[in-house]
Amino acid sequence: MDFLLECIGFPPDLDPDELVERVCDEGEAVAWRGDPGNHRRLDLGGGLELRVDREPGQEFWTLLPHYRVPHRLRFAVESLRWVPDSPFDALLTGWASPPAPGMGDGLPGAYRLSTWLTDARRLPRRLDMGHVLAISVAGFALEVSYLGPNEGVREEGILERRRGAWIAPLGSVESPGGCSEVSIRIKEIRHLRNRLTGRDVDVLVCDAPERPLLLFVSPWQLEQYGMQKPRPGWRIEGTFLFTGRIAGGLTKPSSPSQRAFG
Repeated sequence: MDFLLECIGFPPDLDPDELVERVCDEGEAVAWRGDPGNHRRLDLGGGLELRVDREPGQEFWTLLPHYRVPHRLRFAVESLRWVPDSPFDALLTGWASPPAPGMGDGLPGAYRLSTWLTDARRLPRRLDMGHVLAISVAGFALEVSYLGPNEGVREEGILERRRGAWIAPLGSVESPGGCSEVSIRIKEIRHLRNRLTGRDVDVLVCDAPERPLLLFVSPWQLEQYGMQKPRPGWRIEGTFLFTGRIAGGLTKPSSPSQRAFG
């Protein structure tokens, strides 16, 4: 999945083996992920990270982008699934920004989202459904279907939703985990620089309900699709892989009526 690395400033002609070697040599161990020799992170500056992982019994390395999101998102757990061949990750699905007790419009939260948690070893093996965690999460583009003026929204009804945003996990059982479709307005663009490549990286601060969602796109992918650079006020639509980490809320809720799963 090298194209995901393009989202944080690595060009398409990168040599993955050289990247793995550099992260292993210059990086540091990743907390909560087992053998420090097989789970390494390299700080790229401004909150950007390059991660390499090799699971027990595997001979290949996985390279993925990460971003240290500066704010927290309240998240009500709907399902949590551990994956046998990736024991330090968990697939979390649930509702962002759940309402306080006695408030809200009848929905469990502002929108549903699916994301990978990369520090899942911090979680108990059983967690109550509806438990509210605080997570920090960012999305990396798998595919961008539209980028342009807000009036180009694919369905006009989206503009009537909260913040004019539509966010939902991919529904097919064959769909890759941790992926959600979005249709959302770009509120602001922050500029970072990948210190390894010297290339600029855009952080799209998007107008999601309650808390902004931070998205990353590949400039090479946009060029291939004939799309212009993102602009504040424009809308972006597409499929994004979300990754995050736990930022709080690990204390078990006291209500005995909540269901548990594991």
